[in-house]
Amino acid sequence: MDPPAAKRSRDCPAGPEERDAGAGAVRGRGRPEALLDLSAKRVAESWAFEQVEERFSRVPEPVQKRIVFWSFPRSEREICMYSSLGYQPPEGEHDARVPFTRGLHLLQSGAVDRVLQVGFHLSGNIREPGGPGEPERLYHVSISFDRCKITSVSCGCDNRDLFYCAHVVALSLYRIRHARQVELRLPISETLSQMNRDQLQKFVQYLISAHHTEVLPTAQRLADEILLLGSEINLVHGAPDPTAGAGIEDANCWHLDEEQIQEQVKQLLSNGGYYGASQQLRSMFCKVREMLRMRDSNGARMLILMTEQFLQDPRLALWRQQGAGMTDKCRQLWDELGALWVCIVLSPHCKPEERTSWLQLLSKWDKLDVCPLEEGNYSFDGPSLQPTVALSPGPEEEEEEEEVEAAGSRHTVFGRALQAGSLHWSDAHLQRILASDSYGPSLTSNGSGDKPTFDPQGRPLWLGEPFPTACARVDTLRAHGYPRQALRLAGAIVNTLRLQRRHQLETYKQQKKELLQKGSTCITNMEGWVGHPLDPIGCLCRALLEACHLEEETLAIYPDSGPERRKVAYQHVPVPGSPGESYLAMALEVALLGLGQQRALPEGLYAQDKVVRNEEQLLALLEEVELDERLVQVLRKQAGQLLEGGPFSGFGEVLFRESVPMHTCARYLFTALLPHDPDLAYRLALRAMRLPILETAFPAGEPHGNPLDSIVSNRFPRWFILGHLETRQCELASAMLTAAKGLQALMNIMQNWYSLFTPVEAATIVAVTGTTHATLLRLQLDAPRREELWACARTLALQCAMKDPQNCALPALTLCEKNHAAFEAAYQIVLDAAAGGLGHAHLFTVARYMEHRGLPLRAYKLATLALAQLSIAFNQDSHPAVNDVLWACSLSHSLGRHELSAIVPLIIRSIHCAPMLSDILRRWTLSAPGLGPLGARRAAKPLGADRAPLCQLLDAAVAAYITTSHSRLTHISPRHYGDFIEFLGKARETFLLAPDGHLQFAQFLENLKQTYKGKKKLMLLVRERFG
Repeated sequence: MDPPAAKRSRDCPAGPEERDAGAGAVRGRGRPEALLDLSAKRVAESWAFEQVEERFSRVPEPVQKRIVFWSFPRSEREICMYSSLGYQPPEGEHDARVPFTRGLHLLQSGAVDRVLQVGFHLSGNIREPGGPGEPERLYHVSISFDRCKITSVSCGCDNRDLFYCAHVVALSLYRIRHARQVELRLPISETLSQMNRDQLQKFVQYLISAHHTEVLPTAQRLADEILLLGSEINLVHGAPDPTAGAGIEDANCWHLDEEQIQEQVKQLLSNGGYYGASQQLRSMFCKVREMLRMRDSNGARMLILMTEQFLQDPRLALWRQQGAGMTDKCRQLWDELGALWVCIVLSPHCKPEERTSWLQLLSKWDKLDVCPLEEGNYSFDGPSLQPTVALSPGPEEEEEEEEVEAAGSRHTVFGRALQAGSLHWSDAHLQRILASDSYGPSLTSNGSGDKPTFDPQGRPLWLGEPFPTACARVDTLRAHGYPRQALRLAGAIVNTLRLQRRHQLETYKQQKKELLQKGSTCITNMEGWVGHPLDPIGCLCRALLEACHLEEETLAIYPDSGPERRKVAYQHVPVPGSPGESYLAMALEVALLGLGQQRALPEGLYAQDKVVRNEEQLLALLEEVELDERLVQVLRKQAGQLLEGGPFSGFGEVLFRESVPMHTCARYLFTALLPHDPDLAYRLALRAMRLPILETAFPAGEPHGNPLDSIVSNRFPRWFILGHLETRQCELASAMLTAAKGLQALMNIMQNWYSLFTPVEAATIVAVTGTTHATLLRLQLDAPRREELWACARTLALQCAMKDPQNCALPALTLCEKNHAAFEAAYQIVLDAAAGGLGHAHLFTVARYMEHRGLPLRAYKLATLALAQLSIAFNQDSHPAVNDVLWACSLSHSLGRHELSAIVPLIIRSIHCAPMLSDILRRWTLSAPGLGPLGARRAAKPLGADRAPLCQLLDAAVAAYITTSHSRLTHISPRHYGDFIEFLGKARETFLLAPDGHLQFAQFLENLKQTYKGKKKLMLLVRERFG
């Protein structure tokens, strides 16, 4: 495959020397480059200098110099890649912290001097200004290189980081931009070979003299070994030369500090709970992809180092031991790791031995106990892309057996990469697809088997392997720097999807009547494409959108700059061989095809959360695309096909019970279509309002319990994200109601609420949103039409209250406040529901609402109904209903003696907690009762605790203290003696409210002393406190 065309970046401007050195331009206008330079360039790129010396007995010095000259890297792109990790520094500090930018600034400020190239070794000094009040710092930098790659670096700053420091960058850029100003010498061994004995001795002595403190011990050791005739050094031919370049057998790759990468990953994983750590690791994954795109072998090497550290994360063993799942952030990182390994193994240009070594490593990692498993019930051998699809699912029993088998096999995050090891690129049809934009049936026969290779329009198809696998090929081609080939294969896959959908629709039309009568269907796509581990829809969309970018390509200094990224602009790029079609329209079609697919929700919390996250990522991509008339036509066509798609579409008329709801996708389509085709927008959105998992009918005779209870069964997984899905459903409903411009459309939604919403959604969202001031203003209704809309909303609210009084009674009362008849009807619904089991908490809530509305007698009635259902035991002094009970008592006291007398028996029957009864009694004795129901004047003085109706409550409180005391003493421990003494003190205060309270309390204490005389220490405390 041809390498991708290079593009110059404005972030890294090249000087004239780079154009001369890197691009091989002429020195003077119109003058061609010398043949010696052209030849030396090719040799310098691919041959080790040792190979040149072995091939030719004598290499002239000018030729050696040109080879050495052209052996240094010629492009700044690689220097940038190895000096910028892609982290996101704080706002406003981009230029200050990125080593490449700092190195560029040092170069432009003249900080580089004394640059010398000796053979394949470059050295120089970098003078960096110090901080305020600090002296200038001098750093000595050394760089070794071979075959246009930097193979090792050394800098006096001792900066330990993943990649090159700013000083190495400055020296490298100086060599690229000012190559002809650098003093060039042949390898030092060539210079030494030209010296006689005296010159050599003088050279060695001067060298030792100049650096005697550093090299003298080494020089003496080497001299001793050379003088020893049988030493190892004398048995070796020649001597090492660090400036002579690499040997033939030496690996030819860019310098990568393996130890530092391992240490960095280990440290980031240990800080895995922090957002910045996850971002840094994602940046390292981005760097791997950048290396792959540059065909740099360090991409795989770096990923191996990262994977080994990931597997050594101590949290893996801990999570496995505890049976707990890993955190979402960690799981996402493992997903990215697994997807990257698929790209590595599926490389279209790697050597067989490289792939074999990768697969051996993956197989070893796959067998480790701590290796994370892939979540979700996704198969590894899913259905292949086929031109026709049958709509005849097998019996449910067979499906269950298949699910059990799938669940029994162990699939780790490396499983798909191992599976990719069996794939190849040698298929002749695939090669022709990748090679040409004009590949058609006229150039070759239309397949030799039962698998067609072209659609009826003569466009190529790619059949025979699962759709996610085919999309993984597209992602791999993009990752390895083959964008044109990736685009061609993406086009063939889209052609196949279209043909498959056409046959699906034809099949559905033949069986539509039968399916509609049945009312439900078996799922046709157990394995969804959105949320799939290989992200097939996302891979395909990104490949197609990448071809439509308008922005200029830049160096990846900030590949993950997050929300600060500029909005991407797209343009229509025509698809070769398909007149009138563009890659932009194709990307929109693919995204909607995936988002609208009817598919089963996967098993597991993380897998379900990933479906939601993947949906949002795809829709974020689509929202970046500005819709023009051409794209609107695509939207209309796709929306129509989704509505007619039957069991293959999530918007079809028949739905599988466990299929993923379409609320998020429908909201995007509704918003996008509304200005252009309101009828289609509302039809689509109303169809998507369904949530089948909550609409399952209960078997006859069974009680209607909590709807969530029906979801959990042995056969179906729990819907962990149900709350999120219901929120999305509410947002879609709100969007429709807010956008409704016609009264009839809004009233239709309200009148048919039961087929679109739950009672809670209808009462709290539909009715409220449909009658807000903003909605009424937008609709510009006159008074009669406005009242008609209000009446419809009130009817809806009352219907919801009857169906679900527990959650809808209060919203219904609120909505019906301005209409007496409707309000009375809502109030009666609450009273009827109280007899049918409406809980005391809801009754108290409605009662407080009634008091707030200025209806205290109705509040009192509801409070008594709530008290009748309440029971607070002797030890529940912190019961959740305590405040409600005290409020009800305060309300009855404010109404008058009659209401207070009526509520006392309820209090005595419902409340058995002594401190609480005592508190109520004291509150009622502080002031006189309020105005009675007959309008009597306020009583002259407060009620006495020893008179009716409070004497009954006093007796109940005293009895409760006696009962509670005996109960506490049965199992009391010494550490609770102090609390019990305090409790007796409160009891005495209550006893003393009675005329003979002192005597009653004394008898009570005497009874305790006799009954519990064995608890000597406690009884001693009682005597000390009470006598």
